[in-house]
Amino acid sequence: MADIHVEEFYKDVAIALTQLYGAFPRRVNVFVEDIAGPDEPDEFGLHSKRHMACFGALLWLAEEGLLRYVDTIRQEALDQAVLTRHAFIRLSAPAPDTLAREFGVADGKATGALPPSIQEDLSTHIHLVRTALRSGNSARISQVMRAIFFADHSND
Repeated sequence: MADIHVEEFYKDVAIALTQLYGAFPRRVNVFVEDIAGPDEPDEFGLHSKRHMACFGALLWLAEEGLLRYVDTIRQEALDQAVLTRHAFIRLSAPAPDTLAREFGVADGKATGALPPSIQEDLSTHIHLVRTALRSGNSARISQVMRAIFFADHSND
């Protein structure tokens, strides 16, 4: 079983990338509270470890070239964030059949009756991320995020 902070990292990253994909190509503010939940700073104005871990995950995404932003809004949000070309292409790309089958895309018989454009949408990486988030299963979210972004992709 993974450490809880690593599972939270994968969930935070999945939520942030899904938000940014939904707004692409517009620049939007990404608020930590929308991802990790409400947080009340303590009497010294310091945020909780959970809040700071989520904020750190957002900064890490930028450092790794998956998103860009203009500035931070204190430790509350990223100002004018947008997916990078690399992240957009990865999320929009069709997932390999084995990955799609493993993580919840319906089998070919069930999707065969759907229009080609919908079949294509159901086969993308972003669909896998959304499906994993809807499941609420931390292990599944972690597996999907590792498979999509953090596995060795020799053709990148």
